[in-house]
Amino acid sequence: MAKRALITGTTGQDGSYLAELLLDKGYKVYGLRRRTSTPNFENVQEIRSEIEWLSGDLTDLASLIAAVQHAQPDEVYNLGAQSFVETSWPQPLLTGQITAIGVTNMLEAVRMACPSARFYQASSSEMFGKVMETPQRETTPFYPRSPYGAAKVFGHWITVNYRESFGMYACSGILFNHESPRRGIEFVTRKVTDGVARIKLGLQKNLHMGNLDAQRDWGFAGDYVKAMWLMLQQEEPDDFVIATGETRTVRELLRVAFSHVGLDYEDHVVIDPKFFRPAEVDLLLGDCAKAKAKLGWKPEVSFEQMIGMMVDSDLQKVKWEMQRAPVLPKPRLAIPI
Repeated sequence: MAKRALITGTTGQDGSYLAELLLDKGYKVYGLRRRTSTPNFENVQEIRSEIEWLSGDLTDLASLIAAVQHAQPDEVYNLGAQSFVETSWPQPLLTGQITAIGVTNMLEAVRMACPSARFYQASSSEMFGKVMETPQRETTPFYPRSPYGAAKVFGHWITVNYRESFGMYACSGILFNHESPRRGIEFVTRKVTDGVARIKLGLQKNLHMGNLDAQRDWGFAGDYVKAMWLMLQQEEPDDFVIATGETRTVRELLRVAFSHVGLDYEDHVVIDPKFFRPAEVDLLLGDCAKAKAKLGWKPEVSFEQMIGMMVDSDLQKVKWEMQRAPVLPKPRLAIPI
């Protein structure tokens, strides 16, 4: 029989790539989604009919238990979260309910309805925050600098606790920044590549940015979901840092994105104080030696390839928007009476 997997956050960037990977491997894939008035299936449009969709919410334990009971999964991938760092400051309670308590709800649902399932928790490099050592590895102490980072720390440790308390196969992937054309427009990488496309096509002149000196370890989301799957194929559960081992500044991100279309970022970028974080994470750099040694995993898509891919995708999207833009009627001329 085919393996069965339940994914939360299926319509997001990571969930869509993971669903594709698992379907290619012959899995029966169940996707958990919240009921909304305007559901967004853009990232999974090509595989939407191959996924069995279940209704559920990470803040509603009863719905999660029902979903797990129905799916009886071999593997559960908890990717759902309030995942935008900036939103976590104005909405810290919502972030805590979904990104922290939601993990507990999902673990409890698995423990009660299908305790043999293997569980993956999407942890984050934002947990390291004000880093205590560089590079960051599995043993590096956490020092989160946002409500999002703090919520992810809770989710990480509650996963460890369920593993040690109940003997569950539960592990966390501490994923450093990973991007793709499917990344939400609110994230800095998509903000940049979408802005580059609009500037290149003459729809805007400038791109307003915050701290250009922040450094991140950026990889390709399609590579990172392979690591998620590999973690659940090991004999014993464990936690792994997934990263490229290279760090880039936001300034470098801008340079690569603008140069991809033959532009100089310095001609178009405007520093805007409103885009600075209340508490900045200055440097994130991951050490994925453990994942390379134990999982046999390594990143395959380079930073330049990834950004080029994103710029090209946004150029296509913006051109499509321009073609579909409605033709507005000309204003009537005032006729004197």
